Amino acid sequence: MAFPLTSRLRLLGLSFLFPVLAASAQTTPPASSNPATPAAAATPQWYLLDPEQDGGVMGISARRAYAELLQGKASTPVLVAVIDAGIDTAHVDLKRVLWHNRREIAGNGQDDDKNGYVDDVLGWSFLGGADGRNIDVETLEETRILAKLQPLYAGKVRTAVPAAKRAEFDLYQKVKKSYDAKVKENTQRLQEFNDAYRENSQGAAGLKQALGVARLDTATLRNPPTQDPELRQITRGLYTTLIQTGFASLDDVLEEMKKGLKETQDQLDYGLNLKYNPRPIVGDQPEDTKQRNYGNRDVHGPDPMHGTHVAGIIGADRENNLGVLGVAPNVQIMAVRAVPDGDERDKDVANAIRYAVDNGAQIINMSFGKYYSPQRPAVEEAIKYAATKNVLLVHSAGNENEDLDKTLQYPAPVYLSGQRVPNMITVGASARTNDESMVADFSNYGKNQVDVFAPGNQIYSTLPGSRYGNLSGTSMAAPVVTGIAATLKSYYPQLTAVQLKRIILESAVPYHTKVRKPGTTTLVDFAELSRTGGLVNLYRALQLAQKPTP
Repeated sequence: MAFPLTSRLRLLGLSFLFPVLAASAQTTPPASSNPATPAAAATPQWYLLDPEQDGGVMGISARRAYAELLQGKASTPVLVAVIDAGIDTAHVDLKRVLWHNRREIAGNGQDDDKNGYVDDVLGWSFLGGADGRNIDVETLEETRILAKLQPLYAGKVRTAVPAAKRAEFDLYQKVKKSYDAKVKENTQRLQEFNDAYRENSQGAAGLKQALGVARLDTATLRNPPTQDPELRQITRGLYTTLIQTGFASLDDVLEEMKKGLKETQDQLDYGLNLKYNPRPIVGDQPEDTKQRNYGNRDVHGPDPMHGTHVAGIIGADRENNLGVLGVAPNVQIMAVRAVPDGDERDKDVANAIRYAVDNGAQIINMSFGKYYSPQRPAVEEAIKYAATKNVLLVHSAGNENEDLDKTLQYPAPVYLSGQRVPNMITVGASARTNDESMVADFSNYGKNQVDVFAPGNQIYSTLPGSRYGNLSGTSMAAPVVTGIAATLKSYYPQLTAVQLKRIILESAVPYHTKVRKPGTTTLVDFAELSRTGGLVNLYRALQLAQKPTP
């Protein structure tokens, strides 16, 4: 499931802006908004910077790597598949780097390359129907499991269930508890969001009238057209809060709140609705994991924001002097749509991996995840298939500040057998400063189950409509690592998937900073939150790649 808008809004606190003015007016912008060097101030892409050369900004040293290690070196094309919600294929910073299936003739309604997918010129969607319709919102996996099991076990006690069915009954009990908690949480959140939106809309309207302005952006709030001390204190507080949270204006916050309201309402109306089933749009047999040829060619989908942002992080055009720079050069991005607003289905994930592998992808980005996987064997078979074809998978750790050593998130970094997946990297999200907030508060973690951390908080990248903006999530951290892997593969094409993983993990910079354990105020050693205890670093990875492989 994609990183929800509501999680970004919670970074402001559920009371949001106006109720926290008294506190925020007394603070100054954090170090992350006042970088110590001109180099750090010059780019919104802080994650490309170097901790040593750019005032302690905890980036991946990409800019330094290109300047010092890659200048004048030849690169080779690398094909990266992005399994996501869709990509805006017309984006000015992406259209040149998109993969094109040269064996397929666009728009002729024929399967020219005989791969089972008609007109798959830019990729494929496993969320669409042959008639051109597409799934936008899906149910959560808990909802699907509960809808299936509740008619069998509602009202029953364990002792009355046949021994052969007790494992299924236990699953029902566990899912029911989780489902009920989510219904309660989203119902409460909807009310809180409604109240917060009303308060802040009224406050914003009043402040605009008092200042005589049409827009409350950071420029206006920094130098407000008033000498009234109370108004100046209010605007100072608002300015600080906007800087801390990465919003350009209060109007943008209100728009984000509206999106959060819709997302929460959709969660109740669709994601947690036991009677909702959009799958007839696709027209497949959802339980048949062997079924391959379904979907349509629409890789844009109803809402490509998440996938567009991910694609830009990996490989936004580095040669057009527009917008942002992708981490990787000479990359081709294959769009594979399999992640709706809601929980992805295991069958679609497995088929998306197979499609990417069969069409030549060398690296696959998977910025999605969930906590139940009823068709897990099918996904694991696809991951093993990718391994046989030397394909590296990069997976986001998830955004629920969970310890994955206690609660697995899927696709898991270990097989059902307990063996570690050799060709997959699991990535947590870090933030800009080397202090207590270095780990993003939302990020999942795990000394055994999370491999490494990468920048994932307030990441500036491409958005639909040839726009740009910040998003946060382990969904953003994973493509940073994918970009590093693609860069290594581009300059050292002989590297295998296992070697790419080894280099990325061994070159991660270890830190023993005391950080807040995600979701708490408890301080822990950063090194205890992942297997490597480190942050990825492109500069060090390239240095390691230059050495003879053991």
